[in-house]
Amino acid sequence: MTTRYALGIEYNGASFSGFQRQILPSLPTIQGTLEEALSFIANSPVTINCAGRTDAGVHGSGQVVHFDSPSNRDEKAWVMGTNTRLPADIRVQWARQVADDFHARHSALSRRYRYVIYCGKVKPACLIGQLTHVPEDLDVNLMHEAARFLVGEHDFSAFRAAGCQSNTPMREVKFVEVRRQGRFIVLEIEANAFLQHMVRNIVGSLMQVAAGRKPVTWIAEVLTARDRSLAGVTARPDGLYLVGVEYPSRFGLPVLPYGPCFL
Repeated sequence: MTTRYALGIEYNGASFSGFQRQILPSLPTIQGTLEEALSFIANSPVTINCAGRTDAGVHGSGQVVHFDSPSNRDEKAWVMGTNTRLPADIRVQWARQVADDFHARHSALSRRYRYVIYCGKVKPACLIGQLTHVPEDLDVNLMHEAARFLVGEHDFSAFRAAGCQSNTPMREVKFVEVRRQGRFIVLEIEANAFLQHMVRNIVGSLMQVAAGRKPVTWIAEVLTARDRSLAGVTARPDGLYLVGVEYPSRFGLPVLPYGPCFL
């Protein structure tokens, strides 16, 4: 008899080869590291499923995973015990016993990401690997205005990685905003799901508009053309965070403030 558990996970992805476990065990991943720690606490093998497989160098402040275990452990053990077995750049934030029909990926209604940019002539010494540095000034208002063309259900082929394995390029963007927050520019975007590199490709294109190299309406033209070669370059992974996953309220999962914590 097994019990299903859900965990909220925060991690700094700078030192990892993405979330998903790799064929080569020498490559450090969030999944592999977390499974090893959970298996120790459970005293039996644990395999996790996640809400979204983030790429190498991408971070998570609101990642959600689930796993089944025959081991009877309380929530404190899954949180505090597991954290004693994890490196400092991965932390379990919360744990809940959930219904057997809960699935971290398939039960999710939407995912929300934040992309953090620092504009300045000199690259900051703090938050290395946790934000994207741009030496030129960017017009936040132009960036926000252009981003509004992305809201709704569209074919996002123009912002999809060549190696993306999704069966369809159709996605529904429910919310997008670009704002200044302290010394940072923050793009916040929520959709039912995302294609591989979708957020980073969107950011790379929006930065072209914000720098004055493309007009605001160019984003709409690229979206309509559905041609990846017409869009901007893929933005670095450093500034990207999975900050939240929405689930039906019946699962009773905690809802925490969006990260990352320095915002």
